[in-house]
Amino acid sequence: MRIVEWRELTVPLEGAVRNAVVSFADHTVSLVAAVSDQRRNGRPVVGFGFNSIGRFGQAGILRERLFPRLRQADPDDLLGEDGGFDPAAVAAVAMAGEKPGGHGDRASAVAAVELAVWDLVAKLGDEPAYVTVARAAGRPVTGGPVPVYAAGGYYDADGGGDGGTARLRAELDGYRAMGFDAFKIKVGGAPLDDDLARIEAALEVAGDGSRLAVDANGRFDLERAQAYGRAIAPYGLRWYEEPGDPLDYALNRALADTYAGPIATGENLFSAIDAENLVRFGGLRPGIDVVQVDPGLSYGVTEYRRLLGRLEAHGFDRASCHPHGGHLINLHLVVGLGLGGCEAYPGVFRPFGGYAPTCELGGGTVRPSQAPGFGLEEKPELVPHLAAMTGDLT
Repeated sequence: MRIVEWRELTVPLEGAVRNAVVSFADHTVSLVAAVSDQRRNGRPVVGFGFNSIGRFGQAGILRERLFPRLRQADPDDLLGEDGGFDPAAVAAVAMAGEKPGGHGDRASAVAAVELAVWDLVAKLGDEPAYVTVARAAGRPVTGGPVPVYAAGGYYDADGGGDGGTARLRAELDGYRAMGFDAFKIKVGGAPLDDDLARIEAALEVAGDGSRLAVDANGRFDLERAQAYGRAIAPYGLRWYEEPGDPLDYALNRALADTYAGPIATGENLFSAIDAENLVRFGGLRPGIDVVQVDPGLSYGVTEYRRLLGRLEAHGFDRASCHPHGGHLINLHLVVGLGLGGCEAYPGVFRPFGGYAPTCELGGGTVRPSQAPGFGLEEKPELVPHLAAMTGDLT
């Protein structure tokens, strides 16, 4: 059993939107293919993975560092004791020669590789990836459904505002019609009074603060973070996300001392020790706050399982974990690892954002389909890119 080829395709994201900090108009995603020597229906079995959403692709790291290591490795070093492909072993080979720390884009590149192998292993087992992941983690296989919320409410990419509260209400009404009953919108990209008007418009759709979160994407210093905290406290929101720089643990701790509602952060932390330092020094409160570390940005499933162990050692339940990402891969990981719930991007970040039409969505929950692997082939917007990567295989 061998992986005979590694491929990467850099795919642009669709949609000219921005948060409080960056525009996504030129963002990309690295799509990785692990081509095996195993065949089904006359074609090689291929595992696909990608590095999540909201940053940039890592073509250089993949092509210049990780793929050469994987190609030069003894093929047996990529296998487990059962003779099958071992995602953890593949990630370890990809990391050969890398120093500890300094995670950054390297963490996303390794994750894309490891996730492609998880997809491959699940396909070879003819089972959904959540089953493969749950078995590897020693967890019961449930299949869902799991809670889900729709993330939207972005600003225009040109900085010209969000088009008014009427458009925001219409966007969230559209998500409700799809089966979502909880939502997240952006703040911090407009004056406070304007953002409060947007929150109140969103609450008209959500119906209750517990069904609406807001996300500042790390925009604020402590003074502004606390000002927003005081202003939004009466709404009783689901959570207040990433108010300041993700590594400014002192800011997060000081805010937690004055803001009683849930705080969510972690999407821009890329390792188990990063997450542990967050709960050691960032003031996060077990049973209240939310950890959003994204496996696709943080070395993949193996590292994410280490992260869960460290969080649990500090009194956090895995139900407090709601990974950033809003795509099919993280849906399978939430189900397989028994996490608290999923994000979804039903209206932005195509072709990766959102779920396949074969997923069961409704009543504020989602369930993955029974397609082998992550089911990326069932997402129509992704099919042309998958075909472009593998159309020459026979």
